[in-house]
Amino acid sequence: MKLHEYQAREIFARYGVPLPRGELAHTSQEAYDIASRLGVPVMVKAQVLVGGRGKAGGIRSASNPQAAREMASHILEMSIKGLPVRKVLVVEAVEIEKELYLGMVVDRALCAPVMIASSEGGVEIEEVARTMPERMAKITVDPFLSLRDYQARQLALEIGLGRETVAEWIVIAQGLYKAFMECDASLAEINPLALTREGRLVAIDTKMVLDDNALFRHRDWGALRDLTEEEPREREAREQGLSYVKLEGEIGCLVNGAGLAMATMDVIKLYGGEPANFLDVGGGARAEQVAVALRILVSDENVKAVLINIFGGITRCDEVARGILEALRQIQVEVPMVVRLAGTNEEEGRRLLADADIETASTLIEAAQRAVETARGS
Repeated sequence: MKLHEYQAREIFARYGVPLPRGELAHTSQEAYDIASRLGVPVMVKAQVLVGGRGKAGGIRSASNPQAAREMASHILEMSIKGLPVRKVLVVEAVEIEKELYLGMVVDRALCAPVMIASSEGGVEIEEVARTMPERMAKITVDPFLSLRDYQARQLALEIGLGRETVAEWIVIAQGLYKAFMECDASLAEINPLALTREGRLVAIDTKMVLDDNALFRHRDWGALRDLTEEEPREREAREQGLSYVKLEGEIGCLVNGAGLAMATMDVIKLYGGEPANFLDVGGGARAEQVAVALRILVSDENVKAVLINIFGGITRCDEVARGILEALRQIQVEVPMVVRLAGTNEEEGRRLLADADIETASTLIEAAQRAVETARGS
């Protein structure tokens, strides 16, 4: 679950991370009032859940309250990567001497949190890692021991931070680590972490992604989710207990099990196709869930063919087949479908589909090849 910058700021502030003063505004008049209260030059920053706000013109400087009102009025009329800007963050401007990067992620290979630092802040960290790997430093944190001060100090020295600022760096690193762990985040970053002309460290831009599988431990965080900026199909799928991620391909995938879904997407690409989505209906998918999933899937106008790949372990193949037929009674599907059923009651499932003139396949390879062919034919 992605958080807006202003939401991440609020969390980081609770953990002692220094931030420029600022408030959220929904109108240009509110931006004027906030700039007046701050009494200093400000930055007006669009709050949307996508990157590239600065390049799109969604971050503007204002030297006085009137300019802040004008900048906010302009930004609130914008759309950035298809998302309308509905609110702006007005924060005091900071005179920056040097931009740094500090972030926390989970290393799935090491099964541990990793802290990453760089002397090249203000740009995408992936680009820094690709073009200037020597300016990257990282350290693995033992979750049972937590981040130690010497580890944070080591990162600071590796990226060339002066010794006079190391103590402040350690406080920020510890705050970031605690926020990351206690909030069950999958990403927490400060980019840039500014070294000001006065020699202070200030978190200029903040980002946080929470693991929504852990929301049961944080019931109040449901209010942080911005439904207006979610992809409508992804939102509906989540409400129905389905795992759905929209992609840019032409072959819709409906699969039970995340691993099988990934394998299905790989095989589609192997035979020259592009998946239009990741969609996992779960190991115990019922007929009504399959019907909802199929309806979501075919509502994507990019889908030219549908591949349904079901392994019947807990799920019965005949139950899935009935879900498909029920979905076809509810909605009009105008793209070809290929269904691969394997496992419990697969013969009965195939019979039900054959009676309805729906194409079936006995193997994933056969199903993927046929789906790619039919998508191209469409």
